[in-house]
Amino acid sequence: MKKATGIVLSLVLAASVLAACGKKTEDSQAAAEDNKLVLGVTGGPHEEIAKKAAEVAKKDGLDVEIKAFSDYVLPNTSLVEGDLDANSFQTLTFLANFNKEKNENLVSVGTTILTPMGLYSKKVKKLEDLKAGSTIAIPNDAANGDRALQVLASKKVISLKDTGDKLATPKDIAENKNKFKFVELEASQLPRQLDEVDAAMINTNFVLEAGIDPKTALLRENTDSPHINAIVVEESHKNDADVKKFVKAYHSETVKKFIEDEFDGAVIPVFDK
Repeated sequence: MKKATGIVLSLVLAASVLAACGKKTEDSQAAAEDNKLVLGVTGGPHEEIAKKAAEVAKKDGLDVEIKAFSDYVLPNTSLVEGDLDANSFQTLTFLANFNKEKNENLVSVGTTILTPMGLYSKKVKKLEDLKAGSTIAIPNDAANGDRALQVLASKKVISLKDTGDKLATPKDIAENKNKFKFVELEASQLPRQLDEVDAAMINTNFVLEAGIDPKTALLRENTDSPHINAIVVEESHKNDADVKKFVKAYHSETVKKFIEDEFDGAVIPVFDK
C-alpha cells in the first residue's frame, strides 16, 4: 500500500513539474510576442521622430513605449541591462566606440537621420569675428569630440594629425593658426555654456531642444557626413519581429515627410544608408 501511495505521489509531482514547465514556456512565448517595444531616445528630434514612428507602428499592432534621456550614456547602458528593447539616439561612430570601450555587442538595425553638428556663439555672428585665443567648447565624449574636431578641420579652422583608427582629441591638433583654446564639456550642457565660452560645437538635437535656430550656426557639418544615426539593439534581438516592425514604421513615408516638414533641413532623413 505504501509503495502504491509513493507511485501516486511521484506521478502527481511529475505532473506538477510538467505543468510548471509548460506555463514557463507559455510565459516566455507571451513575453516574446507581447507586441510592445521599449525605446530609449534623447530629448529633441530623436524623441519627436520616435513618437511619430510610434504612431505608425501602432497601426501595425505594435505599442512603443518611449523613454527619454538627457545624456549619451544611459540609453546604451539601459539597453545592455535589459531595461530597453532598442534605442534611437546615436551615430554609427558613437556605437562603434561604445562597443570597443565597453566590450559590448550592440548593433544597428536601420539608419535614421543625420543631424549636422554646428559651431554656435552668443558673442559673434560670423566665424571670422572670433578673435585669436577664443575658447571653443566641444563634447567631452570621445566620439562626438572627434566629430567636432573633424568638422572644424574640414572647414579649415584647424588641422589634425593623422590618428589612424584612433579618435582625435585636442592633443591631436596639428595647426591652430588662431590659437583657439578648446575645452571639453558634457554634450547636453553645451547650449547652457554659451555664456561662458566664445563658441561651442553642439549636436543639433541639443540645439533644437534649447530653442536655438540651427541656421544661426557659424558653420555646419557637411551633409555627406559619416555620422549617421541609427536604431540600435542587442545583437541577439536584431531579428525580433517587434524590432523589425518598428524599423519599418520609422522608415515609412509618413515619418520621412514629418522630418522634412518639421525640421526644415536641420534634420535629414537617411533611411537608405
